[in-house]
Amino acid sequence: MMTVHVMRATLLSMPPPSRISVVTERGQVSIPSELRRELALSKGRRLLWEKAGEGEIRVVVLPDSAPTGARAMLGFAKRFRAPRRTSEWLDELREGEG
Repeated sequence: MMTVHVMRATLLSMPPPSRISVVTERGQVSIPSELRRELALSKGRRLLWEKAGEGEIRVVVLPDSAPTGARAMLGFAKRFRAPRRTSEWLDELREGEG
């Protein structure tokens, strides 16, 4: 899990403009492109926002979640055999009946 800290800057220690984001009317924030590349952030990546202190927000990049339980088994059989049409399966089953 990767953690990014965001703190309220004072006027004397303002970061470069490329590192400043503006909160939109809808509460959205853009992540500076430099940080997106550095942290390998892409569309759909989940971020956890936490209040870390007065005037400070911590953003945690959550790990990609792998499916668990029954969902983890989806597609498992593809590793062992090529897909077949239903009619082929039925033909094989009927051969075993005779």
